[in-house]
Amino acid sequence: MADWVVDSGDNGSLPFVVVDKVDARVFVFEPGGQLRGESPALLGLAIGDEAVPGIGQRKLSSIRPEERTTSAGRFVAAQDRNLQGKEILWIDYDAAISLHPVVTGTARERRAERLATPSPLDNRVSYGCINVPVPFYKNVVGPAFTGTDGIVYVLPETRSVREVFGSYDVDERARLKTAGQAWPSQGAK
Repeated sequence: MADWVVDSGDNGSLPFVVVDKVDARVFVFEPGGQLRGESPALLGLAIGDEAVPGIGQRKLSSIRPEERTTSAGRFVAAQDRNLQGKEILWIDYDAAISLHPVVTGTARERRAERLATPSPLDNRVSYGCINVPVPFYKNVVGPAFTGTDGIVYVLPETRSVREVFGSYDVDERARLKTAGQAWPSQGAK
C-alpha cells in the first residue's frame, strides 16, 4: 500500500499513515515513503468497513457493539485536541474517529495489556478510534503531523484494497512498462 501511495503521489507530498485492521498495526511514513515507525493498535470492536450514519453525533452509551467499527478509506487527517484537551489525530470527524494515545480508563477492557500481546486477535475493543501506545503517539505520530495535515489510509477488511483505493501493484506496473505494454486504465490512478 505504501509503495502505491508514493508511486501514485496519492498523498500529495504529505506524511501518511497506513492502518492495517487485520493485523491491528499502524505504520507512519514521511511524505517520500520512508517509514517513520510502526506500532500495534487497538481498533473498533466490530468487523466492518463502514461507519453507521450519524454515529459521530451519538452518545457512546447508545452505540451497540456491532456498530463499533473503524471505517476503511482515505482520510485527510489533522492534529487537534479532544474535549478533554488531549492531543489526537482526527481521521474522520463526522464519524468521530481519531488516532490517539491508548485510553486506559476502563480497567476491564485491559487496553494497555491488549496492545502488548503479540496477537492481533484481542485488539478489537474501541468504539472505532485507533489507540496506540503513548510513546508511539508522542514520538512518531505527533511529530509527523506537527504543523501539517496528512493522509490516513485505513485498509479494509471486508472489501479489497483495490476496490477501496483504486490502487495497483507497483511492481506489476513497472514490469509492464519495461516490457512496453500499456497499463490498463480501468481501476488505476
